[in-house]
Amino acid sequence: MLSIVIPAYNEEHRLPGNLPLLLAHLDAMRLAEGFEVIVVVEKSTDRTVEACRAAVSGRSEVQIVANEVKRGKGYAVRCGMLRAAGEFVFFMDADLSTPLASIEAFCAHFAAHPEHQVLIGNRRHPKSVIGVRQGFLRRKLSDAFNLVVQALILPGCADTQCGFKAFRRGAAQAIFSRQKLDGFSFDLEILLLARRLGLGIQDLPVDWCDEPASTLRPLRDGAKMLADIFKVRALVHRTLAEQPASAAPVPR
Repeated sequence: MLSIVIPAYNEEHRLPGNLPLLLAHLDAMRLAEGFEVIVVVEKSTDRTVEACRAAVSGRSEVQIVANEVKRGKGYAVRCGMLRAAGEFVFFMDADLSTPLASIEAFCAHFAAHPEHQVLIGNRRHPKSVIGVRQGFLRRKLSDAFNLVVQALILPGCADTQCGFKAFRRGAAQAIFSRQKLDGFSFDLEILLLARRLGLGIQDLPVDWCDEPASTLRPLRDGAKMLADIFKVRALVHRTLAEQPASAAPVPR
């Protein structure tokens, strides 16, 4: 089975229209073992939960999880990933910035490369196609953030923040049972956990279009994410001291 996790916050006007597109695509894939879609809605100020439930009425493959708190994207993703039952578990953004055809490409890569357990979309890959670029400020802040990340904690990881990642189920359980950060910087934590747990990680090209309605605020959230870089290494070190890799072997 294939699992898709989508975190959401105040998505009443966007996600309910995207869910039928996602379901139609997954239906067309004719997956022998089926699929599930888990939408985790952070406590919102609009009708995201009700609108999403109406959009997928009658589709038993879809779970709309209404969190009673708003803690952040990392928390929402963690909730969904730990619920997922699929052999391959994806998380993607509600705006579907990455075309749905990437689901098949990532699944095919998993099938061809059993040594890889974590796949990350890389918008900087030479084969990636960027349809709509980020604005100048966001692009420059992203470049600076990436340089600092590679210098300090994740050398060789060209794009930590792309909202399209996939995991074999055992890897997802091993990582997200240890993951603690609730905000946007959770991507740094999960990738560093994956590396320290000895999991095979591979980045793949993706087609991608920037979504101007993103809830990420470059200056405020960017400053927090830069500060988090200095916390992540110590956090992961403490986490693995408490929950060492040997405590929960990852199925191959």
